[in-house]
Amino acid sequence: MPQEVSVSYQAIKSKVYRLIDALVVGEKTEVEVQESVRRWWELIHPADRPIAQKYLLTVLERSRQALDAVVEGQVEANHCEEHRPSDSAKELKLVERMVKHTTKSASLSTSA
Repeated sequence: MPQEVSVSYQAIKSKVYRLIDALVVGEKTEVEVQESVRRWWELIHPADRPIAQKYLLTVLERSRQALDAVVEGQVEANHCEEHRPSDSAKELKLVERMVKHTTKSASLSTSA
């Protein structure tokens, strides 16, 4: 019987932050983080996935806002007018696409 994971907002936020930290400190590569997310998503019961997706996207959006605020603070601190646009919107779309693909794959495998 497969292990199921919590889909509370706090549990999802903790998972995302642990993955971000592992990437930042070099414990994981981007590919390893993506694989970890795929494995984690498979542990979530299909009935719980809509709420898990909602919480995941909320955490990612708030994280993006925090990163943008850090960048803006750094730009202002340096009195620099140049600002590199954030790639986080692109990354958020990639995560959304991956979650939708995983959800579709799981629903196809359970209906087969």
